[in-house]
Amino acid sequence: MEVPVYDIQGKEAGTMSVDEVALGETVNATLLKQAFVMYHANLRQGSARTKNRAEIAFTGKKMYKQKGTGHARHGDKKVSQFRKGGHAKQKTRTREDYRKDMPKKMRRKANRNAFLAKLLDQEVRVVDGLHFDTPKTRAFTDLLAAMGVDQSALVALSGDAEKSKNARLSARNIDSVELCRADQLTAFNMLNHRYLVIDKADLEAWLSGPTSQTGKDAKQAPMGRAAEEVA
Repeated sequence: MEVPVYDIQGKEAGTMSVDEVALGETVNATLLKQAFVMYHANLRQGSARTKNRAEIAFTGKKMYKQKGTGHARHGDKKVSQFRKGGHAKQKTRTREDYRKDMPKKMRRKANRNAFLAKLLDQEVRVVDGLHFDTPKTRAFTDLLAAMGVDQSALVALSGDAEKSKNARLSARNIDSVELCRADQLTAFNMLNHRYLVIDKADLEAWLSGPTSQTGKDAKQAPMGRAAEEVA
């Protein structure tokens, strides 16, 4: 598959060849759904709590006298039937575990398959040299507009903080843009945005890096951090 490559002004400057077979060849909706649910669930902190009657910051004074008012008999305002009252069945867990897991090779296949889905929908914008001399939000918005990015976009930047500094500072204040590291692309953040904007060199590194090991070689000859641990 030939993917258009843009320059920093947003004009087409060539194409980049991407192997569809290495990305799964066809979109596997079942695998993508499983990965999306897993990544989404793992974002939950599981720390939701509610207050019971004893923990509400109201006075304990009786609302009105017991008899002679024509109203029902009540004590204080902390009971559950009143607005802002305590919960009758409060959530008391300090930490609830919603975490899900998937085998590493399945996660990698899902991430690469999500990228294939974006390619087939023509929602990937590859930029040859995604860096700016000075941080300037206007320059970044002009680049997105020139490439036809008119909805939410995930911008994947280099893991080198110094190299991506100006681009990060330029894009961080744009409401429709979310930033991430190019080596940490997941099916969740790709599918959660309409467009993916990434530097050509970073994309090539991602396609040929540890994420490309979706078979037995992931254990036999691992790349990246796993390779350092084996050594």
